[in-house]
Amino acid sequence: MTEHDTDAELGTDGGTETSTDGGAGTEPERETTELDEPSTDEPISIAAPDIGAEAKQRVQSVLESGMLADGPEVRAFESSFAAYCGAERGVATSNGTTALHAALEAVGLEDGDAVITSPFSFVASANAIRLAGGTPVFADIDPETYTIDRAAVERILADRDDIAGLVPVHLYGLAADMDALRSIADDHDLFIVEDACQAHGAAIDGDRVGSLGDAACFSFYPTKNMTTGEGGIITTDRDDVADRAASFVNHGRDVGDGGSYDHVDLGHNYRLTSLAAAIGRAQLERLPEFNRARRANAMYYNEELESLPLETPTEPDGYRHVYHQYTVRTDDRDALAATLEDHGVDTGVYYGTPIHQQPAYETVSTAAATLPNAERASETVLSLPVHPDLSERDRRIVVEAVRDHFHSQ
Repeated sequence: MTEHDTDAELGTDGGTETSTDGGAGTEPERETTELDEPSTDEPISIAAPDIGAEAKQRVQSVLESGMLADGPEVRAFESSFAAYCGAERGVATSNGTTALHAALEAVGLEDGDAVITSPFSFVASANAIRLAGGTPVFADIDPETYTIDRAAVERILADRDDIAGLVPVHLYGLAADMDALRSIADDHDLFIVEDACQAHGAAIDGDRVGSLGDAACFSFYPTKNMTTGEGGIITTDRDDVADRAASFVNHGRDVGDGGSYDHVDLGHNYRLTSLAAAIGRAQLERLPEFNRARRANAMYYNEELESLPLETPTEPDGYRHVYHQYTVRTDDRDALAATLEDHGVDTGVYYGTPIHQQPAYETVSTAAATLPNAERASETVLSLPVHPDLSERDRRIVVEAVRDHFHSQ
């Protein structure tokens, strides 16, 4: 965290820094310099991981230390990332999917338990429930936020008495309605495991995701707001959950006895390497910078695309969107994507098939459900480049391509 952060970023010790916009409003544009003429043969990518010199130096230090697997570097990363989220404990894992699996095992999911989650997400959200022995039950999404709809959750709970927990997905960088979901969970004695794999630094009323449920899970895949190359982490305020997760990701070892060969439960090798943790520690220091740049790019798009016949992302009052993706909606999605490709702009469709319609989910009990908001979103969403390395030229080309498409109709 740098001393000049002024955009409602919370410090890594859980404190709050000076804010210029309350955390959810329009932010000042980044300073720009005169740009070189655009290259005509290099596309504007949908993602551009920025590792940086500091991360490379830290990796070199780990290489020279000889301690390449799990060790002090991982413990330091766990502590720093948990503090960034405002959580007490962190348990690093090999990727976001293993984080979800381990967290569900740690909160006590039992074979046959049903868990409500979103059908509009990367498939890992539901896969982890199945890997942990549970059954995903899909609740439809809010069409404005793309996150799980509280009314849909309540309807399921009115019809079923076998629900053990909730796995809300903070999608595209926007938190789910955690106030409502926590109230529901309290009323029905359910656990909550946040899928925060796309939401590093997202917040509600100043409280970061990662601190809003019984546990939360993040991914550090290269395209995420920060990366370790591959990696994940569980954050939690519950010592029992952290201890069980730490054991589960390390072959079920007794976590109170260091490197012992006492295996007290069944587990996996889901550990993060020290090399990945070294990258993660450097990336975490830059995460506020990355998120400010993503938000600045999103605000630029919001303003420049406002008059066009497409829906731009929603940021509810009190929420802080960190724009892992900048996702628009239009019935003309495929044609718009083709126009952008013609202009050298990469786009992405996240996600073109909702999970309940995936072939791997044909045998799941709620696969035949009608979930109109998720199904409609899958037909109309398109993500534009929003990553921190976009130049002013890049942003202008994206906007002009979108305008050209609609003005030519």
